[in-house]
Amino acid sequence: MSTIKIVNTKNESVGEIELRDDLFNRKVKEYILHDVVRMQRAARRSGNACTKTRVEVRGGGAKPWRQKGTGRARAGTRTSPVWRGGGVAFGPKPRDYSFKLNRKIKKQAISMAMSARLQEGNLMVIDQFIMDSIKTKDFVGIMKVLGVENGLIVADSGNDELNKSSRNVNGYKVLPVEGLNVYDILLHKKLILVQPVIDGIEKRLAV
Repeated sequence: MSTIKIVNTKNESVGEIELRDDLFNRKVKEYILHDVVRMQRAARRSGNACTKTRVEVRGGGAKPWRQKGTGRARAGTRTSPVWRGGGVAFGPKPRDYSFKLNRKIKKQAISMAMSARLQEGNLMVIDQFIMDSIKTKDFVGIMKVLGVENGLIVADSGNDELNKSSRNVNGYKVLPVEGLNVYDILLHKKLILVQPVIDGIEKRLAV
């Protein structure tokens, strides 16, 4: 078990918590993190690029000019790729860039990403993150007190005040346990866990 201190929003120590080593302090394998991040980014690609082939462009019914006697190069259709306004040869078509990895690898990758933040000293546990109202200024003030300039906060899904107060501030993101993913953990320098969500993370990552 790894022991880490629990702080409040005033950055005062209020206790300690033990985190499971198999989930929060395991050996980090970079190639697994790389594969999962690549999978996430590939799934986000729209794949909407589309060009018309020589069959799809308008025209091309009649031969532009007779085969011989004009002094020009022979031509059979106006839709040829070498003509202006013709079709595109080997151009892009709509496609799906996504690919799949098995569930076990995904769980391992989330665990390794959190372990990397813990081993760097960039994992923080807060006892609770309650905001009285939706106010961006208050959220920024709390982050300054905590000394976090760029962070991912994992909180309860029903914490609307926190979600709405943080969404206009660059460098911060709030996610529920269900949305926790490798890409966002690695994208942000600090990982902040609100204490009640730790049980949910352990249940989600249980093999």
